Amino acid sequence: MTTTWESRHVHPLEPALSVRQVLTLERVQAGEPEVVAGAAQLDRPVRWVHVAEAADVGVMLRGGEMVLTTGVLLAGDEAKQAEYIQSLHRAEAAAVVLGLGRAFPAPPEVMRRAAERCGLPLVVLHRPFPFAELTEEVQSRLVRRKFAAVSLSETVRTALTGLITAGAPLGTLLDEVARHSGCPVVVTNLAHRVLATAGERPAVDDVLRDWERIARQAGGSEGDGWIRAELGGRGERWGRLLLCGYRGDTASGRLLADRAAEALVLHRMLGGSAHSWEEQSAQGLLTDLASGVVPARQLLPRARAAGLPVNRRTFVPLVVPGGEPARLDRVLRVLGMSGLVAELADGATAVLLSLPRDQQAQELTAHFAARLRAETGLPHAVVAAADPRADWDEVPAGLREARHVADAVADSSAALDLPPVVRLRDVHLRRLVRLLRDHPQVQSFAERELDGLLCGADQELLGVLRTYLATGRNKSRTAQLHHVSRPALYRRLEAIQTRLGVDLDDFEQAASVHIALLAHDAQQG
Repeated sequence: MTTTWESRHVHPLEPALSVRQVLTLERVQAGEPEVVAGAAQLDRPVRWVHVAEAADVGVMLRGGEMVLTTGVLLAGDEAKQAEYIQSLHRAEAAAVVLGLGRAFPAPPEVMRRAAERCGLPLVVLHRPFPFAELTEEVQSRLVRRKFAAVSLSETVRTALTGLITAGAPLGTLLDEVARHSGCPVVVTNLAHRVLATAGERPAVDDVLRDWERIARQAGGSEGDGWIRAELGGRGERWGRLLLCGYRGDTASGRLLADRAAEALVLHRMLGGSAHSWEEQSAQGLLTDLASGVVPARQLLPRARAAGLPVNRRTFVPLVVPGGEPARLDRVLRVLGMSGLVAELADGATAVLLSLPRDQQAQELTAHFAARLRAETGLPHAVVAAADPRADWDEVPAGLREARHVADAVADSSAALDLPPVVRLRDVHLRRLVRLLRDHPQVQSFAERELDGLLCGADQELLGVLRTYLATGRNKSRTAQLHHVSRPALYRRLEAIQTRLGVDLDDFEQAASVHIALLAHDAQQG
């Protein structure tokens, strides 16, 4: 970060008044102050007020002081007047206030020119003014502000530490920071991708809609309420926390941001979640999209800020049953595809591909699925896919469709020898049964048809029946998948038919048992 005058002289624990704020105080206004030089520097913070008549006062300063003087020892000596201003500039004083009177009935031109060249605010008081009143007023305000800052620091630290101790998630910590700051809070990685946000939703959405510009600003100097704190430890940075549009004084904002950053680093070090912040961010976005509770259009700024390309793109919603997010993310990187990956509540993993419109979405989806099978070493790994969506508003329906497909083929891909990519048109009866699985009459039908095999001791026979029906009553394939001989399989099939009281060679009876088994599996799942 570029070192500025302010960053060298204002410690976060010492919130200061600016020169401009001091000049607006009622007691100061009674002295009819006039800024005659350095007007562009009036936002410098005032660390202290110092009354001094000595010509060499600069050697007694630490920087940030507002120096009050009548100039009685400078009258009549222009060289001393110029050197006086130079010494204050070298000492990096905040400003100099000259009380007009017998020593200087009017602003001294030499001092004015020297202050203008140095950029040092020079203020003259046209009416007699007791310096003690100004000193008392400013010092008391600074002490009160310092106490308030320390109190805020301890309040925030205590609240965040309590949340971390209670195992609160990242979002809860950020909500607490937003409550104290009164502005949107954003956490990003070093690539400026948004990992988490907090604050009033409309204000956060406004920030995310303009995130591209804000992300550039986040890497530069602070200003206008944009305050950041680096996240990292052991000499390594891995993210940032931003207060977006903080309305309090900058020093208090920095204090708050620093305390929040300390808490977030501690939260990450203690492993507050089994998932990384990047995974949590993607999970929250994809879960909100799939649920449909939040309109897709409102989620678009979040997707863009998370690094997902959204302009003139084709979106392909996928769900991988039992997929590992880290492995799927690695497949995306290897293939050079853009997308979000997140584990859903049911153990499946959603992938939202974002592809250029001039590329063949179905071919790339097949390529992704083939690469997944190669990565996992599982020849029956299945990717449930919805049809490509050209409109972002259609993505939620696509994610729900992909979940239906994944749900319909759960635990049966090996028996069915399904292709790497399965779509809605491929699941046929299974989808209907899955949709009706909670209907009481369907539940009764399944229990009635399978009554002879539902006790715990018959799970092996139930598994043989499941494979036999899923393979289209292929005895050779069933024996191979269960690692038994053909005669052993025949004995098991005879036992199944006896217990159920059916003839599995009869198409209608076999179909009835198959539907009942699909319903039973759907209910269990």
